[in-house]
Amino acid sequence: MTTVTKKDLIDRIADRTGNKRVVVKRIIQHFLDDIVEELGKGNRLEFRDFGVFESRVRAARVAQNPKTLERVEVPEKRTVKFKVGRIMKMKLGMDSQPTKSSRSASQMS
Repeated sequence: MTTVTKKDLIDRIADRTGNKRVVVKRIIQHFLDDIVEELGKGNRLEFRDFGVFESRVRAARVAQNPKTLERVEVPEKRTVKFKVGRIMKMKLGMDSQPTKSSRSASQMS
């Protein structure tokens, strides 16, 4: 597995579109800034077939330090949840799970 950076994506998009790297970089940075801003406001971002970003609040809880076994209060905190969209599921092979009806048919034989 390799790591693809923002710079790599900018270079690919600039090559494919024929736009200058500086212009593509500015557009991608504005796009990412807007995503962070909207999530910061508590808004939901939906990109059809790609996925959905949602800001969630994780409830406060009591945890335990594994070394000392001391109980520790963990305050609530905001996190981001990403739900994979249809096309990404297909590309990642996540849709290959058998459905309920196909499982029952194979179990009958």
